[in-house]
Amino acid sequence: MSYVDEVLEYVKKKNASEPEFIQAVTEVLNSLRPVVEANEELYKKNAILERITEPDRQIMFRVPWVDDKGQVQVNRGFRVQFNNAIGPYKGGLRLHPSVNLGIIKFLGFEQIFKNSLTSLPIGGGKGGSDFDPKGKSDREIMAFCQSFMTELSKYIGANVDVPAGDIGTGAREIGFMFGQYKRIRGTFEGVLTGKGLTYGGSLARTEATGYGLLYLTQELMKCHGESMEGKTVVISGAGNVAIYATQKAQQMGAKVVTCSDSTGWIYDPEGIDVALLKEVKEVKRARLTEYAAARPSAEYHEGRGVWKIKCDIALPCATQNELLIEDAKQLVANGCKCVCEGANMPTTIDATEYLQQNGVWFVGGKAANAGGVATSALEMSQNSERLSWSFEEVDAKLQNIMVNIYHNIDDAAKRYGMEGNYVAGANIAGFEKVVNAMLAQGVC
Repeated sequence: MSYVDEVLEYVKKKNASEPEFIQAVTEVLNSLRPVVEANEELYKKNAILERITEPDRQIMFRVPWVDDKGQVQVNRGFRVQFNNAIGPYKGGLRLHPSVNLGIIKFLGFEQIFKNSLTSLPIGGGKGGSDFDPKGKSDREIMAFCQSFMTELSKYIGANVDVPAGDIGTGAREIGFMFGQYKRIRGTFEGVLTGKGLTYGGSLARTEATGYGLLYLTQELMKCHGESMEGKTVVISGAGNVAIYATQKAQQMGAKVVTCSDSTGWIYDPEGIDVALLKEVKEVKRARLTEYAAARPSAEYHEGRGVWKIKCDIALPCATQNELLIEDAKQLVANGCKCVCEGANMPTTIDATEYLQQNGVWFVGGKAANAGGVATSALEMSQNSERLSWSFEEVDAKLQNIMVNIYHNIDDAAKRYGMEGNYVAGANIAGFEKVVNAMLAQGVC
């Protein structure tokens, strides 16, 4: 049995109740086979694969808080600090009822390689809670965030672990958490990213993941002799990533015709109205039915279905495992040329393989959506230097990082005889940097 297969068996046995984590590890290790086989004796002797698939620590804690009726509620909080070989742990805090340890581990594991790809000195981590901010008052959200940070503050710091936002954790939640950290620790430091502009946040951070996704997609298209101009794009999701991916795609001359949320989806053949989408989702925090009600050209559909719309480019920007094998078949049948992931692991393994086998240019999330964490790292740099860069400065750095990521993953795939396999290229490029750091630092 090969070293990769030994470790996969070991991981599946030890983490049997965590399907998302097993899925992520399987995808990564399978694509790393050529690298591991070329260095098998060294990696096996140093247990590299066992060490990189086992978090440095997993923190799970109770989060008690009081709702507006005076009732005490209890949620579960998580922080998985996965690997800090190249820098402090870095990764978002997800607030969603679906959150459990396995999901946080899969996200933290992916984050190791994504952060490595940015070329910035940040390690991999992730956290969150099964708390649902939807339908809660600002006071209830503050109560939860303060309780959550009271415990989390024991384990994080500007040079230790720097959390950020994620699903359910926006500027409001980051603000409440930062205030509580400062209150408890008595220090003003860059311990969280995604902060407000008045207290250490970075311009362009809000737009970064969506913009970064399009910068990489544009470079991919350009290197295949194509342009974004006039292309039809389908996007899933209606959160931060989807909104700003839509905005940047339309600035590049493409037409985005779909978006979705947890209850349904919109098809707007005239192109998504970004200002209206922001009003519905960021201001009113409402469902997409309100978008359809205000936009005569839009059709609202219950459930899921964005992938059946004919397109040139598909950008999944919602959540994990949202693009299934039947969706991949529909995209191929409709002539889709390119799929780039704005969310974390939104495409199932069989769907990914089908797209690749049928000539679709596919770039996974650890490369395509790295713009968010890259700009978070730029926010860390600004905090350390007590500086604030202009939007244009940050955006230019972001574009340069995303273009470099594309070329790095393309080069890595070519070096191992897998030209065009950007999933393998991303895993290899991210893995090599982390492993070299681990070997240099000894057994730790």
